[in-house]
Amino acid sequence: MNPSIRQLDAFVAVAQSRSLAEASERIHLSQPAISIALRKLEETVGGALFSRSTRQLTLTPEGEAFLPVAIRLLHDWTDAFEDLDELFSKKRGKVTVAALPTLAAGLLPGVIAAFHARYPRINFALHDVLAEQVNTMVREGRADLGLSVPPIDSEDLAFEPVLEDRYVAVCPLGHPLLERPQVTWHQLAGHPFIGINRLSSSRQDIDRIMAEVGQPLDIICDASQIATVGRMVAAGVGISVLPKLSFRQIAGHGIDYRPLESPDVSRPLGIVQRRRHALSTAAVALREMIIEAARITDA
Repeated sequence: MNPSIRQLDAFVAVAQSRSLAEASERIHLSQPAISIALRKLEETVGGALFSRSTRQLTLTPEGEAFLPVAIRLLHDWTDAFEDLDELFSKKRGKVTVAALPTLAAGLLPGVIAAFHARYPRINFALHDVLAEQVNTMVREGRADLGLSVPPIDSEDLAFEPVLEDRYVAVCPLGHPLLERPQVTWHQLAGHPFIGINRLSSSRQDIDRIMAEVGQPLDIICDASQIATVGRMVAAGVGISVLPKLSFRQIAGHGIDYRPLESPDVSRPLGIVQRRRHALSTAAVALREMIIEAARITDA
């Protein structure tokens, strides 16, 4: 049987005060209860820790050797629960999020600012990566939460939709497509086109939809960053298709957009997390703030 924390507390109090009466006041335990705790501790360790040959309690050599160990154990016990209290009260900790670039730049900045204001001692790490990388980081535990499209064939991951995004045609100011209130996917054909990363979930949607409408895109070049796409469109190199949520990253650069229809394609976005793995208190708080921010964005 291992010594209890109560026995250690009684031992240290008596060893430091050398008096049952003083120890009783110090740890708010009756003298008989302290005597019982000391006797059980000595029975557990297999020998006397105090010499009782005089009126004053003095430590045996074994007791002297054990005292610093007992003090350290008590400190470790206290520190452990203080650390746990700080984690549960969100006074300390770390949250890591893996998010699609669209969400990392379009939704999360405001959430992160509000989260930091409320919980200034919690560290935040953000990785803006493609959908498959989001899934991998969450699956491997390198991210507490993911913000992405629904995972495909991933039974170990749970997806909670939080908002719907749609695709828009992005054109330089003065482009004839901007004269229309909406643009059909079919009307994209024949215009020089700036593609986005071929590995991105958006590009895969775009290629699939254009194949369904039977019109190939006249792709001039591909760019990996949404900001680069925006600058190339503004320079008149071509038009592009982007998620509407991402347009706020490039708005005001001499470009505008029109909703795409026929087909009207929605793009569900949400929170990805591991099944059967509980989130930390800090991650739960962040998740709730993301859901609230998404609700406002989607309104």
